[in-house]
Amino acid sequence: MTVSEQTTLTGERADLLEMLTKHRHFLRFTTRDLTDEQAGMRTTASELCLGGLVKHVTSVERNWANFILEGPSAMGDFDAMTEEDFAQRDAEFRMLPGDTLAGVLADYAEVAGRTDELVASLPDLDAVQPLPKAPWFQDTHWSARRVLMHVVAETAQHAGHADIIRESLDGAKSMG
Repeated sequence: MTVSEQTTLTGERADLLEMLTKHRHFLRFTTRDLTDEQAGMRTTASELCLGGLVKHVTSVERNWANFILEGPSAMGDFDAMTEEDFAQRDAEFRMLPGDTLAGVLADYAEVAGRTDELVASLPDLDAVQPLPKAPWFQDTHWSARRVLMHVVAETAQHAGHADIIRESLDGAKSMG
C-alpha cells in the first residue's frame, strides 16, 4: 500500500512528508532538461555536480531510513572503513561512467517512496536508536523523528547547492 492509497496523513507525519517532498522537488527540479554530461559537470570551485548531489542525497536518505529500522549497524563502522569505502563514498558526489541522470533520478524516486512509506507506517516517531560511532556525532541516540528532520535538512541544504550549480551551468534557477 502506498502513502497515497492510505488514509490521508495528518499532523506531524504529514508535515514531515510535506517538507521532505518540497525539498526533494527543488533538488530534482535543478536537473530539468539536462543531459547526462551536464548533470556531471562541475560548474563551481566545488567538486559537486548535480547528478552527484542527487546520488549523495539518495544514499543519505537510504542509509538513514535503514538506521531507523536496523540501528547503527545499517550505517557501518566508521573506524573500520577502508580506503575503498572512502572512495565509494566520494563517488556518491560524481556521475561515474555508466551513470545516467534518468537512472540517478529513478533511484532517488525509489528511495523517496520507501522513506515515505516508513514515515506513514512507523509505529512510533519517538523510537530511538544509538548512533554509530563516528567523530561527528556528539549525541548518543536519535529518535526516528530526529533522523527524519536531519534528512529534511540535508535535502534542503543540497537543493540549495544544486540551485547554485545549475545557475552556474546555464543561468537556470529554481526560483525567481
